[in-house]
Amino acid sequence: MAATLIETSAGDGNSGSVNDFNSKRLRTKSSARLIHIPLIITALITIFPFYAMVVISLQPGTAISIPDSLFPSTVSLSAYQDALGSQSIPQWALNSAIYSLVSVSLVLLFASMAGYAFAKKRFFGRETIFWVFIAMLMIPYQLTIIPQYIVVGQLNGLNTMWGLIVPTIANAQAMFLMRQFIQDIPDELIDSARIDGAREFRIYWSIVLPQTKPIMATLATFVFLWHWNDFLWPLVSQQSPSNYVLTVGLQTLQDQQVPLATVMAAAVVTFIPALLVFIFLQRYFVRGVMMSGLK
Repeated sequence: MAATLIETSAGDGNSGSVNDFNSKRLRTKSSARLIHIPLIITALITIFPFYAMVVISLQPGTAISIPDSLFPSTVSLSAYQDALGSQSIPQWALNSAIYSLVSVSLVLLFASMAGYAFAKKRFFGRETIFWVFIAMLMIPYQLTIIPQYIVVGQLNGLNTMWGLIVPTIANAQAMFLMRQFIQDIPDELIDSARIDGAREFRIYWSIVLPQTKPIMATLATFVFLWHWNDFLWPLVSQQSPSNYVLTVGLQTLQDQQVPLATVMAAAVVTFIPALLVFIFLQRYFVRGVMMSGLK
């Protein structure tokens, strides 16, 4: 009988611990669900401007009133036909593509070369020059616009595509990230290539560059998005409408009293390439944010 009492009390203790465990699991799940509520609210607030932009672009010739216009009963794509059918917007899109893609290629090339030099080469003043580059990150971009404009103007680069691209290819942040990444490449790998008779450019091109594909993809995402959405420098350096990029061209549409639906349609067209790049390279974008904080 004593054994039976002991077993009963042990069973009660086990059931009590199981109940405590289950209650803790329920509280944990409830807390996790509560955390989702502010995240969902934040996501909806973030998405709302894009939703409004798309909805307004689908209502050409309709007076916009909030909140009625946010839930249209009929939609039309004529605003997109007007936007894509104009002569200016396709030209601006081409200019934006050239500006972004060429800048990405040149930034990655020069940043990887500089990063390799600062990470693996030994030369006089290396640390001083490196920290001068890093100090450039502390200077607001807006402060460099006026001297940059004067220099490009004296070189007859204003209102030209090369004058738009060249000042943006010296990217200190890209060089810093490349240098931090290349530092982790084993020196033995480079030394063995030198023993085999490889010259510096061959080592850079065949040994170092293939090892930097993850950071190159990350930087390509950052640099493309920055150039595609850039507004201030293209606005300052380009006076001819045929040389405008999309961001500058959209601003001029408002001055021309173009219908709001057409402006919103052009804005959607401008937004789509950046969205696609972010979707397909999202993991590299997140990795770049993490590396920026850890390196």
